[in-house]
Amino acid sequence: MASDGPQKIAILSVYDKTGLLDLAKGLVKQNIRLLASGGTAKLIREGGFPVEDVSAITKAPEMLSGRVKTLHPAVHAGILARDLASDEKDLAEQNINKVDYVICNLYPFKDTVAKINVTIPEAVEEIDIGGVTLIRAAAKNHGRVTILSDPEDYHDFLQELEKGEVTDKQRQLYALKAFSHTADYDNAISDFFRKKYAGDGVQQLSLRYGANPHQKPASAYVTSGKLPFKVLNGSPGYINLLDALNAWPLVKELSEALQYPAAASFKHVSPAGAAIGVPLSDVEKKVYMVEDIEGLDNSGLAQAYARARGADRMSSFGDVVALSHEVDVPTAKIIGKEVSDGVIAPGYHPDALAILAKKKGGKYLVLQMDPSYTPNPQELRTLYGITLSQHRNDAQISPNTTFNTIIVPKDSKPLAEPALRDLTVATIALKYTQSNSVCYALNGQVIGLGAGQQSRIHCTRLAGDKADNWWMRFHERATTIKWKQGSKRADKSNAIDLLCSGIVPDSGAEREDWEKNFAEVPKPFTAEERKEWLSKLSEVAVSSDAFFPFTDNVYRVGRSGVKYIAAPTGSQNDQACFGTAEQLGITFVEQHMRLFHH
Repeated sequence: MASDGPQKIAILSVYDKTGLLDLAKGLVKQNIRLLASGGTAKLIREGGFPVEDVSAITKAPEMLSGRVKTLHPAVHAGILARDLASDEKDLAEQNINKVDYVICNLYPFKDTVAKINVTIPEAVEEIDIGGVTLIRAAAKNHGRVTILSDPEDYHDFLQELEKGEVTDKQRQLYALKAFSHTADYDNAISDFFRKKYAGDGVQQLSLRYGANPHQKPASAYVTSGKLPFKVLNGSPGYINLLDALNAWPLVKELSEALQYPAAASFKHVSPAGAAIGVPLSDVEKKVYMVEDIEGLDNSGLAQAYARARGADRMSSFGDVVALSHEVDVPTAKIIGKEVSDGVIAPGYHPDALAILAKKKGGKYLVLQMDPSYTPNPQELRTLYGITLSQHRNDAQISPNTTFNTIIVPKDSKPLAEPALRDLTVATIALKYTQSNSVCYALNGQVIGLGAGQQSRIHCTRLAGDKADNWWMRFHERATTIKWKQGSKRADKSNAIDLLCSGIVPDSGAEREDWEKNFAEVPKPFTAEERKEWLSKLSEVAVSSDAFFPFTDNVYRVGRSGVKYIAAPTGSQNDQACFGTAEQLGITFVEQHMRLFHH
């Protein structure tokens, strides 16, 4: 039963009246005085339980068609008062009694705004003022006051009253739920008015749909300030932004780390290629299909994108491009020739923007990113209704500080600049690649990347096979192909991929479909020819986003010209992996940070 002393007071003001009468019955049984407003008081009274209107203590009637009911010092002083002599004195002078229990939940704002064609005045009327204030005041003073904002809690609450009193722990949990209730309510309100007032593209951007066409509605927004990018052309989709907002920090970080323009070609939230603007040789220009780009030699940015796009043309088909510097005409001309969905960069030369705006019938996505933008260090993600939180991966990767711990060979000299450069490229690329991931790099660019594999050896093999394919494209037989007139770039890429992967069909319709691309059909590589050419690949750097668990990974990278490995340590097989690397003439560098990305 309720304890002796002044009669305890409960204030009730609920929209959701589920379980209200049972609650009122239990409170009355404990000799608790009930004060209620509006429809809450009416229902309790009709149920036959004693209840007073809130006006009994405010001495003021409900006003403004119910907009003002509980907003009064007699209510909120009673709720907020502590067990302090000064508070007791203030209450006594004003003849105000303490309130011990607040039962309140809010108007269904979400339900209202979910209706088709809801108007702003209709939504405004569902914005609860008095209820939110009751809940927040009671939750603030939960050291003394019990706040119930969820009818599901009524039963346990009444059981506690039967035993004597609500425990401190329960009051804390009820307060937490109350704060969450008002936070969710405020989020729903701000989301509604953000859509109405913020201006599409300023604080919130409507998207065509989510990851798939049936996932509507979809949007991108920030809760304060402005979106850090502008849409200069086209209309972004959900996956476009996932790619763009993963690709942009990669090129920004890569450029800052190595002091070169940087580019990335992103597909399905992982880089298909990433590179810095190292000058291109004539054969590289041919392999990357950019030998006809005027001004290429004078544009580090164009060279970076040629490398990023050219590394794995099959995976880059339909990419989102990220560029670290203002887009110039040579870079735009390369993008203009490729099948691509969009680009993000800090700026665009007017002539370059004009080229890009013509792609895809004028629908090509062009995003301008604010290079000074710094994201919140705390990241939130909602998955299956559960919110996950973590500190953003702001680990710094630098050629001068990240790769200093050489494990084997023990007498190694410090790594040369090209090795440091390529390990930096590979490791920064991994930071933005779906795990598990392993990356091979050479000449300042990714040449093979394995992403999202459950097994690290499969990841290592996938990336190594891509690196082998990349190198086979430099074979004279691949660089001197005579194409049938009118062959498209995508068809050429597909045909070269089959040739260089060693999987040209033996016969049949598939073989005929492959041969129709050529004016003179090239001879497929024999196993011996592939082995002989691949043996010439050397000085490749490999980075792994976590430790190599078995020596099979080391043996595999060794078959693709790898001379440098950077990986975290911690496997039971570390020593075996180190020994295998040394046996193969590979320098193994400890990279101290695991770089999983999901």
